[in-house]
Amino acid sequence: MTNSHSKKADIEKAGEDLFDFAIDRKSLKAVMDTLPEDVPLNRNKVEHELQILKIISVGWGISFCLEDVTLKQQVSEVFWKAVQEFSESLSEATSLTTGHNIDYFLTLKERLDMYVDALNQKPHATEPAVVIGPEFAKACGKEDEVFTVMAGSRMFISTMGGVKEYLRSFQVSLSS
Repeated sequence: MTNSHSKKADIEKAGEDLFDFAIDRKSLKAVMDTLPEDVPLNRNKVEHELQILKIISVGWGISFCLEDVTLKQQVSEVFWKAVQEFSESLSEATSLTTGHNIDYFLTLKERLDMYVDALNQKPHATEPAVVIGPEFAKACGKEDEVFTVMAGSRMFISTMGGVKEYLRSFQVSLSS
């Protein structure tokens, strides 16, 4: 009984840790700092899209990096529940401040669909980031701007790497 309770607590912690990583802004700021000042872009839009991409990438990372199907489902459920609660809170705050109804979770879903469609259209891409970067730039309104493409690719690669590293240590701690 204790082992089962401990595993459930570990799964909850993993989902919460990954959610915290998804909304942490340090890596987002680091990617923003790579954008040259003289490149004409809507930096608020780029930053907003980077946050969306990071959240989506963490969700993907859970699906791709965890081999145990049950564990994958459990961690994903905790993660996406936290994302949904965060989205509701953010949507409500935004609606109160701007007077416009915004559904942040729907925005996340739409972007996820956009990235999945782009990946499906290029099944022979050597690396997902090769597709994600340009699609990210398109979402930012700068489809052919190389620094924006690279920002999206960087965010995707670094986020997936962080999730993979975390989940590797998580799986080791579960098997101990």
